[in-house]
Amino acid sequence: MIKKSGRKQARRDPSGDAEATPSHRDGMAATETHRWTFLTNHSHVLILLSQHPAMVLREVAAHVGITERAVQRIIADLEAAGCIEIEKMGRRNRYRILKSQSLRHPIEAHHTIGDLVRMIVGE
Repeated sequence: MIKKSGRKQARRDPSGDAEATPSHRDGMAATETHRWTFLTNHSHVLILLSQHPAMVLREVAAHVGITERAVQRIIADLEAAGCIEIEKMGRRNRYRILKSQSLRHPIEAHHTIGDLVRMIVGE
């Protein structure tokens, strides 16, 4: 007979990080959270950095609701894909969104990153 441990395993989100329980994530009550969103964490990070190019990763993570390590991976993905450029300013980074880049999926490839940002934040 196989024994099961009494601990619940944390679910994993698509970025690979353990998901916080709904009652603890960003201080929201369980009834206020949602299991999925229309945009990915990559787009959340991109949009946030377009509004706050000098924001530190800890703040990005807190706003998006993921870990700093997940933000680091996302930023590495975005830089490797040519979506952002990173400029070192002392001990901090400044992120420049390359708004003329096309979106990656064939369904939306006729739009640019700038189109997405304008649609979401109205820039």
